[in-house]
Amino acid sequence: MTDPAFTDDRLLDGRVALRQSADGYRAAIDPVLLAAAIPASARNALELGCGAGAASLCALARLPDLHIVGLERDAGTAELARFNAEANRMAARFAAEIGDVRSFAKTGFDLAFANPPYLPAERAHAAPNAARASANVESEATLADWIAAALRAVAPRGHVLFVQRADRLDDLLAGLHGHAGEIVVFPLWPKTGASAKRILVRARKGIATPLRLAAGLVLHEADGRYTDAADAVLRGRSALALDAPARV
Repeated sequence: MTDPAFTDDRLLDGRVALRQSADGYRAAIDPVLLAAAIPASARNALELGCGAGAASLCALARLPDLHIVGLERDAGTAELARFNAEANRMAARFAAEIGDVRSFAKTGFDLAFANPPYLPAERAHAAPNAARASANVESEATLADWIAAALRAVAPRGHVLFVQRADRLDDLLAGLHGHAGEIVVFPLWPKTGASAKRILVRARKGIATPLRLAAGLVLHEADGRYTDAADAVLRGRSALALDAPARV
């Protein structure tokens, strides 16, 4: 019998099954795009704030040699992520742990990635649903805490990767300054000619290479349809090329 508290959905053109809360936080395209930006060289990764596992499972579907630890502060959501890993036959490569990004102590990962809450509390009108609010609005852990946790977790020269609102780019760069380089800013353009609302930012711990602006991805055509490039990524047929230079 179907539990009305959850919905059973599909990502990557049906390749990934995702059970998620019917009225709490629900995965949209951001975790799929985050997963598509994970370097193919990654083997041992940490997802901070894994939720029900959308980003991790999409990454595991694309990269068969990847193993992921997902950190989630809510025990019920962590259990849901474990359920989803089992349902997708990925439990051997995914482990959900309960904990807070500020106190997580494991290190040595070659990649840490996250879809942190987008808004600081003073700029947000929190949703009445507590789970949805905690996914979108910072609580005790600020964006600076998420960045610091990712940097602590990775080995020297390891990658950190975030999807975030474009208007928080300055906060991301401030958190990375002095700790990481080889920074790539990858804009996600809603449509041609529109300002980016989301960005992907990737960096490497302890590297001094200068920042680079990538070409980014245009998500929608003028009529609202996904562009061919975006559709290929969302269906799992293509990864995101963060190393491509910006067009001028």
